[in-house]
Amino acid sequence: MKGMELGLVVVTDRGMAGGKARLVEVVARALEGGARTVLLREKDLGREERLELAEALRALGACVIAAGADRLGGNAVHLSSTESAVAARLTGRSCHDKAEVMRSKEDYVTLSPIFPSRSKPGYGPALGVSALGIGTKEIVALGGIETPAQARACREAGAAGVAVMGAIMRAEDPAAVVRGLLA
Repeated sequence: MKGMELGLVVVTDRGMAGGKARLVEVVARALEGGARTVLLREKDLGREERLELAEALRALGACVIAAGADRLGGNAVHLSSTESAVAARLTGRSCHDKAEVMRSKEDYVTLSPIFPSRSKPGYGPALGVSALGIGTKEIVALGGIETPAQARACREAGAAGVAVMGAIMRAEDPAAVVRGLLA
């Protein structure tokens, strides 16, 4: 996908990781485990802080997708379901049902929540893996994916990849979690 690996997308959350400095450490460990792509959220931070984080993650070797319309010095963005399109080499969009997926004009979409999520309890309803086999759009499954079996079920149902936040951000050993999800 335009030079970006979407098989496993690490989604950031510095609160779950234990702070901004710890977030960089968690991503470094996830990269050691085989992850390549990071979706940098942290949208509550100011632009300069987000840019610093994006640059720190790129310095580790991560392919960084910036959440929101600001590319943060890179070439990839991931838009919410309501944000307007922007020019970028790679664009993604958050979708929550089949109609949103079908309307999307971006390179890929995340579809969520696939499973109930500990990170967003009560968010849903969970769509289940059967929602992933929609058309020809590249879909990255998101929401509640914590185990290798869940990641495998998503791929077998037609997902181009999985996006994982909580299982990696909360992990004592992010590299081991990533290796398991990629297996």
